[in-house]
Amino acid sequence: MHIAISSDHAGLALKTTLVEWLREQGHEVDDLGPDSAESVDYPDYGRKLADHVAAGKAERGIAICGSGIGISIAVNRNPACRCARVDEPLSAVLARQHNDANVIAMGERLIGADMAKAIVTAFLDTPFEGGRHQRRVDKLS
Repeated sequence: MHIAISSDHAGLALKTTLVEWLREQGHEVDDLGPDSAESVDYPDYGRKLADHVAAGKAERGIAICGSGIGISIAVNRNPACRCARVDEPLSAVLARQHNDANVIAMGERLIGADMAKAIVTAFLDTPFEGGRHQRRVDKLS
């Protein structure tokens, strides 16, 4: 799968870990930055990721900041993105099944790398159920 990923400085370490792991899993990954721990603004990187996914340059997106909250708000400013902030795999599954989420957001300060990998696996492996959920998702666009 083609995945885009971005973070702010507070999510850099988790982003770096996930980029390497996703590539090892055989995914094509667009790392949209940042490339250093120098302080940056999460809205800039959330927008960059949202625009990338909305343009069809990646099938799914992963956004990371300290809490996952700020960057998820930034991503959701783009009407083509449905970003769910998640802390565990079940939320990622439900975000895909019921909401057709195309981006997830996580907080590096709240979860570890193993939990993040479990969340991403659930997010990538779960299809949208459609049916009764499609009507609701259509109202989000």
